[in-house]
Amino acid sequence: MKTALITGGVRGIGKAIALAFLKKGYRVCVTYSKDEENAKKIAAQGIEPYCADVSKEEDVQALFKKIGGVDVLVNNAGIALVKQIQDVEYAEFNRLMAVNVGGAFLCSREAAKHMIDKQSGLIVNISSVWGEVGGSCESVYSASKAALIGFTKALAKELGWSGVRVNCVSPGVIDTPMNARFSVEEMAALQEEIPMGRIGTGEDVAKAVMFLEENDYVTGVDIPVNGGFSIA
Repeated sequence: MKTALITGGVRGIGKAIALAFLKKGYRVCVTYSKDEENAKKIAAQGIEPYCADVSKEEDVQALFKKIGGVDVLVNNAGIALVKQIQDVEYAEFNRLMAVNVGGAFLCSREAAKHMIDKQSGLIVNISSVWGEVGGSCESVYSASKAALIGFTKALAKELGWSGVRVNCVSPGVIDTPMNARFSVEEMAALQEEIPMGRIGTGEDVAKAVMFLEENDYVTGVDIPVNGGFSIA
């Protein structure tokens, strides 16, 4: 049985991706940092939850010792920050980069060890439309997500010779707990900017990830899943 690890996988986009892999017959492991309630709920569905802070090297190393090698890694764990740049504390910048970029690096490094030995594997980084086009008052978040796109392309070149594929999925405005900070009016305004006329779902993103799982000749790409939101 193949194993998939989805970081930040007990709710929102991560949960939808985890359930998609479970449906396909994978052993599915997910990480969470504080959400014990949703971890228990997802465990009841047959998914293995592990408490780990992906920004901490010791946590990530301990995690991989527990679950072993993985066939698929989805770097989904992330945090957001909505502030004008003059109000951003350096500690906030460091924390966001440590989770969004550092977590992807640490997990990819550990996953790659097994994948290279096996000469196969898939890493998918979950970026954002703001990583592609930038978001006002989200400069630090946008920078972290843009870094994931660059990381994807570089790592795809590095690991392709070992049979390991690395890709990226960039969601747009998705109905997730992270976006619950926006008011009904703000979400409605965003929806008006989406050519497809609706807010996306976690399942929309999961479908893109599963496409990458199924097509073994696709690597180094960034797939926008945003209903046309980023069309220039």
